Amino acid sequence: MTKNVKLGVFDCTMIVVSLVIGMGIFRTPANVARHVPDTFLFFFTWIAGGVVALCGALTYAEIGSRLPVTGGYYKIFSYGYHPSIAFAINCIILISNAASLTGVALIGAEYISGVIFPSVTDPAALQAREIAIALFSIVLFYSVNLLGLKMSSRTQNVLTIIKISLIVLLITPLFFADGSKSTVLQHAVFPGWMEYLKGFGVGLIAVSFTYGGYQQTINFGSDIAKPGKNIPRGIFMGIFIIIILYLSINYAYIRVIGLDGLRNTKGIASVMASHVFGDAAGKILSILLFLSVLAYVNVLLMSNPRVMYAMAEDGVLPKIFAKRTATTDVLFTSLTAFAAVCVLIVFWMKAFDRILSFTIFLDCFGMAASAGTIFKLRKEKVHPKGEEFYEMKLYPLLPIVFIAAYSFVAISIALDTPWTALTALIVMGVFMLIYFLSVKRKA
Repeated sequence: MTKNVKLGVFDCTMIVVSLVIGMGIFRTPANVARHVPDTFLFFFTWIAGGVVALCGALTYAEIGSRLPVTGGYYKIFSYGYHPSIAFAINCIILISNAASLTGVALIGAEYISGVIFPSVTDPAALQAREIAIALFSIVLFYSVNLLGLKMSSRTQNVLTIIKISLIVLLITPLFFADGSKSTVLQHAVFPGWMEYLKGFGVGLIAVSFTYGGYQQTINFGSDIAKPGKNIPRGIFMGIFIIIILYLSINYAYIRVIGLDGLRNTKGIASVMASHVFGDAAGKILSILLFLSVLAYVNVLLMSNPRVMYAMAEDGVLPKIFAKRTATTDVLFTSLTAFAAVCVLIVFWMKAFDRILSFTIFLDCFGMAASAGTIFKLRKEKVHPKGEEFYEMKLYPLLPIVFIAAYSFVAISIALDTPWTALTALIVMGVFMLIYFLSVKRKA
């Protein structure tokens, strides 16, 4: 007998926070600092990214409550445009997410291996141990997800609270810093409007992806209790927590390290931790970062099989990918397939890094295009019959701001690395061709 387990608003909020806060906030502020001339533009870029994320969160909250289905991120493309576009974008996103999960697992393994194997110095032996730790992380949370949605969501809640605690710990140097490192708001010589705009555009690329990920919440659709209420509440509360944490930790970075220091510092999290823990900073930070990594590994193993389920429902993947287990209601085939892809990528991650860069442009395209489906959903009055659903205020301003922002980021990428953008479009075209060939063969 199938267990009808549903996620609540707290579970949904923790999923949003885990989908968004990965390792980016411990790295991307340095990238933003390198491209902006002063701290004013640095903070303005992060605030602008937060505003865009909030516009996107409210847009996806309405999309998710109007179309509360499992694998919603696939379904909205299929409904709003064409199944071929849905197939192409989601195939790339699935591969990108698997590679992202693997990359983050390997980063976490790098941190914790120094704690577990302090005497190992041989690079080959150390790399073998890091691969083993990454594989163990994937297999462990694959097993957790096999136990059912409730178990994986409870695990997610605990790991997400640890992740939030890590950021709070990194903010604490604010209370001990004397401010001698830098003036928080400092202005450089104005470089001209074009350079200022370019710095904002390139900086916004890193900021946008540091804020990204919350759109995957709609993949849980029918797995959430009272989706009309809980999806928008979870997304809004999650994004609000993230904006506060991101602005706080960036303020701490500037206050303690300074803008110039941030531009030239590697391992900014370690620098911040040393202000809190002193000599013990390395080990404590490594353990906390590893636990933060586990939260990201778990939430992607929760989310992505639901996209494969939706694709199987539409017939673009074999029906077996939609099959759930009788006792725990787990998408066994989809979960196993996604975990297997992650395991395979572990062994050739270095080569796969090149492919990852091509997906960045498509992520921008996908975010703008998926948000655009709100216009069709509103026009055709799509919503669950007889159930409450969410309608955002300030429509259509909010989705227009969100779409314009991600279009601006996509254009910035195309201008900065045109070959990457072109290659990404070619890859998308290849997946669309695969879709049509598959449909033709079935016919």
